[in-house]
Amino acid sequence: MIALVGQVNGLGLLAAASPPGEGGGGFLSGPLLPMGMVFLLIYFMVIRPSRNRQKALQAMISKLTRGDKVITNGGIHGMVVGITDDIIQVRVADQVTIEVSRNAIAAKQPSEEGET
Repeated sequence: MIALVGQVNGLGLLAAASPPGEGGGGFLSGPLLPMGMVFLLIYFMVIRPSRNRQKALQAMISKLTRGDKVITNGGIHGMVVGITDDIIQVRVADQVTIEVSRNAIAAKQPSEEGET
């Protein structure tokens, strides 16, 4: 018990004997600055490009017209034959038309140059 008290007193003396110039370093040089830098890095490399892609996709979907060739999220290729507020009718084969949600459109196929 006496040895334990001596060790605790010794630790207190070591802490009190540290030189006055070696402090914590301040508020911004602590863990806040690196965490902020990591957040900014994630924002500019992940979040911002994702938002830009989403805006471009929404703009493309809003400009769809009859006759445009599209690809759905499920990988189905077809031609737009009808558009309502939330539903797009896509012809995938002769006399085969499916209805998909606007959110199910993944991309617009580029038009072929030889097409009329």
